[in-house]
Amino acid sequence: MKRLTALAAAFAIAGSLGAAPAHAQQKFITIGTGGVTGVYYAAGGAICRLINKDRAQHGVRCSVESTGGSVYNVNTIKAGELDFGVSQSDIQYNALKGEVQFKDGGAFADLRSVFSLHGEPLTVLARKEANIGKMEDFKGKRFNIGNPGSGQRATLEVLLPAMGMSFADFSLASELKPDEHGAALCDNKIDGFAFVVGHPAANIQDPTTTCGAKLVPITGAGVDKILAQYPYFAPVTIPGGMYANNPDATKTFGVVASIVTSAKVPVESVYIMVKAVFENFEDFKKLHPAFANLQPQDMIKNGMSAPLHEGAVKYYKEKGWM
Repeated sequence: MKRLTALAAAFAIAGSLGAAPAHAQQKFITIGTGGVTGVYYAAGGAICRLINKDRAQHGVRCSVESTGGSVYNVNTIKAGELDFGVSQSDIQYNALKGEVQFKDGGAFADLRSVFSLHGEPLTVLARKEANIGKMEDFKGKRFNIGNPGSGQRATLEVLLPAMGMSFADFSLASELKPDEHGAALCDNKIDGFAFVVGHPAANIQDPTTTCGAKLVPITGAGVDKILAQYPYFAPVTIPGGMYANNPDATKTFGVVASIVTSAKVPVESVYIMVKAVFENFEDFKKLHPAFANLQPQDMIKNGMSAPLHEGAVKYYKEKGWM
């Protein structure tokens, strides 16, 4: 019976496609995100849900892909294997200029911004028993620096030299993925980890609840130097009480997550994505707590290290925002 129902549904879908000749040929777009427990994956899923809701009208089907994060997404868009991706503002800047992680591959001149999302502070968590009060206290400790290509790895590569530190200062510099670091912390396999993420985030909430992990403030002369040198970074405060066993506000710094694409992606595809999000904006904000305070006027300018895509500009001008 279930098989017959599934077949009937398939024929119904085929029939509905046939009824709209202009969109009989489905277009497919893919958004690269990050680990499945992070906000990037939730953001990609939320955007795809809104696009797919009206696919009968525009003929575009969106899928989300879990990836290694910002650097991976930009490189894969450049290679033409992804249409869109979530990327930190600093990674976006470096890719456009062909600097740091992108020095060997050269500048990605066709990189384009679509809109920004939430702010993303560098978030450092320590085992309760490790007695860590600041970043320098991790010298000689086991610390997860993140998988190659991740935003946290890239941010640490800026932070540590500014603080007079390097990966060699850790007794262990592990490369666990975001889906693994919380359990490793609570199982006493590492003493701390860094994660660049919008808040609240499940893989910060889990270790703070499960084993009383502590947020570590990232402040001082080194951070002040970074803020003065890099325009895409800003000071950020994680509110006290957002996570269990962390009643005090935690000062750190961070970047802005944004949706990026290539100039080679058609204007229509980008326009459809932007319209799907902003025409359903209140629904979009409810799809993850990190989106709750987003404002359209900020999303079309904050964290835009690369030029806006023509398809995004078309919609923003229609709305009178530009």
